[in-house]
Formats: sequence, structure tokens, C-alpha cells
Amino acid sequence: MATFSLAARRLLSRAAASRRLVPCISSTAPAPAALRRFSADASTPPTLPPPPLEPTVEAPKSEGASSSGAGGRHQSAQGGSAGARRPGGEDYEEEQEKVLRASLLHVPRMGWSESAMIAGARDVGVSPAIVGAFPRKEAALVEFFMDDCLQQLMDRIDAGEGDLLKNLILSERLSKLVQMRLEMQGPYISKWPQALSIQSQPANISTSLKQRAVLVDEIWHAAGDAGSDIDWYVKRTVLGGIYSTSEVYMLTDNSPEFRDTWSFVSRRIKDVLDLQKTFQEAAYLAEAVGAGMGSSLQGVLNRVFKK
Repeated sequence: MATFSLAARRLLSRAAASRRLVPCISSTAPAPAALRRFSADASTPPTLPPPPLEPTVEAPKSEGASSSGAGGRHQSAQGGSAGARRPGGEDYEEEQEKVLRASLLHVPRMGWSESAMIAGARDVGVSPAIVGAFPRKEAALVEFFMDDCLQQLMDRIDAGEGDLLKNLILSERLSKLVQMRLEMQGPYISKWPQALSIQSQPANISTSLKQRAVLVDEIWHAAGDAGSDIDWYVKRTVLGGIYSTSEVYMLTDNSPEFRDTWSFVSRRIKDVLDLQKTFQEAAYLAEAVGAGMGSSLQGVLNRVFKK
């Protein structure tokens, strides 16, 4: 009996324990998720507030500086470093002229080429990168040579050779001036066909024609022509044709000091002036026929023979 009572008490105690556990488990069912969230939050370090900003002092603005902060200061610094050597400045143009002038020394060997310009840049101590600033590299070299030769011709005329021309007749003055100009191409005669080819390219022909027109106009002025009538255009067109044909003739001239070329120039100019006189005489004769025979014919004949 005592044994039964002991076993009964054990069963009752287990049943009571199980009754106490059921509400505890049901009330703590969501605990694992909460614990997981707590453990996840605990693994993440807390975010600290940012440190306070230190006071900044704005640097004084230099002259020409931009008000856009560091970017503006950078731009103004670039402009200051470029200085007077920026493209388009006078110093930059002087450097280009030095490079082109030095490049002419290499033309007889390298031709009118970019290689000659690079060699010229190195001769004057300029970076060869400056050659890239010329949009038409070889054409720029040829055009510089043409302008430089024209300036040399005008300087020689102003220096005293123009006074010597006054003692010559018109045909001789023109022949002498054309010869003076063509003589400047003598050192480059072996490479001049390349120069003519460059000048004839579509992108360069307009500048080439302008340079030749200015050259012919200066030759006529130096020869003493000051006319402004329709003959002004005729004279320059005719002389321009003579100059171009003489230039081509010079390429095949093997005579000493191009003597055959100078004879060719003299003959062509003399023939043109004689032809011009023939046209004038024909015009005067037509005027006489139109006016009728009489005193007007005598006046026309006087004008013809005065020529």
C-alpha cells in the first residue's frame, strides 16, 4: 500500500509538472524569433554620429581667378601657365615663322614636306609638335616661301634697285623684275615641281592665285604702271601668264645660271608689248575709218607714230 501510494504521488507530480509546462511553452513560442532578431542586432555595431566639421578658411582669389571653387582655380592656373605662348599670340606666330624659315634649309634635301618642317623646328629649339598647328602643313611652307620672296623683292626695289630700273625701257624693266623674282627659286628648282603640285590642289589653289596676283601687281607698280582703266586687268593677266610659263620653262633649263630662261622671259614680254602696240594701231585705224578721211586721219597717224 505504501508502495502504491508512493507511485501514485510520482504520477500526480509529473501530471502537475506537465500542466505547468504547457502554458509556459505557449506563452514563450515567439521567443526564438525575438532572440534571433536580438542576436542579429547585437552583431551589427552601432552607427556613430559623424565628427563635427572643422572650420574652413577660403583662400584669397587671385586676379583672373574664377568664382567656381577649385575648378575655377585650376582653369586660371592653366591660363597663367600658357601665358603669351597660347595659339594665336604674337610669340606663337613668331615661333611658327622661325620654324618655317628654318624648314626652307631642308627643302632641297627633304622637299616641301612635313619632315622638313620637323627638322626646322628642331633647328630652332622648338618642339616638333608645333608642326601640328599648321592645318595645311606642306602648303603652309610653300605659301610662306612665296610671301617671303615677294617681301625680298620689294625690299630690293626700295633699297635702290628700283632707281636703276628707271633707266630701262618698259620691256626691260618687266623682264628684270621677273628675273629677280624667279632667281629666288633657283636653290629649290629640283623640288619646285612638288611645290607647283601642292599649289594646284583644290584646298590651296585660291591662296596660290591670290599670291601670284599680288606678285604681278607689284611688278607692274615697280615698272612704273599706275593705270586704273580696263588695261589694268589685261596687263596683269598677260604678265601672270608670262610668269607662269617662264616658271615652267625654268624647270627644264640646264643652261648656266638659267640664261635661257631669262632670254625666254625677255622675248615673251617684248612680243606682248609689240602685240599691244599692234592692237592700239588697229584701234586707231578703225577710229580713222569710222570718222572719215581728212584731218582726223592725220591726227590718228600722229598718235600712232608717237607710239
